[in-house]
Amino acid sequence: MNPELVLRIKSGLVLAVLVLAATWAGGIWFRLLAVAIAVLIFYEFSTIARNQERDPVGNGIGWLCVAVSGLLILYDRSSLALVVIVAGAIAAAAPALFRRKPAWAATALAYAGLSGLALSEIRGEGLLGLFAMLFVFAIVWATDILAYFCGRAIGGAKLAPSISPGKTWSGAIFGAAAGVAAGVAVALGIRPGGDIAIPLIALVLSIASQCGDLFESWIKRRFSVKDSSRLIPGHGGVMDRVDGLVFAAFAAFLIAGLMPNSSMLAGGDELAARLLGQ
Repeated sequence: MNPELVLRIKSGLVLAVLVLAATWAGGIWFRLLAVAIAVLIFYEFSTIARNQERDPVGNGIGWLCVAVSGLLILYDRSSLALVVIVAGAIAAAAPALFRRKPAWAATALAYAGLSGLALSEIRGEGLLGLFAMLFVFAIVWATDILAYFCGRAIGGAKLAPSISPGKTWSGAIFGAAAGVAAGVAVALGIRPGGDIAIPLIALVLSIASQCGDLFESWIKRRFSVKDSSRLIPGHGGVMDRVDGLVFAAFAAFLIAGLMPNSSMLAGGDELAARLLGQ
């Protein structure tokens, strides 16, 4: 077996164990994980975009807001964290837009901050949040694995050659099918019979996961880098590993929050209950 693939598998297994342990523990442990992901995403995004050099004011605002929103997430103050992220992104965009340049610092803040917030809210505090997070993980991981291996084995027409030449329509279709199957399996394990909307929700999250992968590929191509960093052996950086997860988590967060009689920041357990039809 290719040594690079062996290293990738080993690192992936270690990461999976750590993430699942934090997910099982929930509470402050998972919020710490969500905040760590947000901070590392902002760091990697800012580094590859060279925000410190190109937009030091916007980058400074971004770091301040990532820190403040992270503390608010740790103390389970999601509403205030969302306000800080949105207001901070607007403030961070102002210097760049004034100079008629891309607002990469604001983009990095929005991407990182909303990722941490969505993950934290979906997990919540109780058992329902654990189920919902496992539901999201199953969809994202199944989508990623099957899209990778089926795409390589089958090949065929390219999905988005200008963004990611290696991705194919065959991989995307088989990945989506695997994501739906994994999501339905988890939902049925939680509540036999399930909800008729579960396969559709799983499909939306699988598509969101693949969009997240393409978005990160576009960012790397835009700044001519192979990996977001070298923090994870065999995988590159944190952005390289959580690109699909954070998009799927945010999609789940939106789906649950937009359901009838729901509130976007009603709390993780309520969001989880609505997501899984409890």
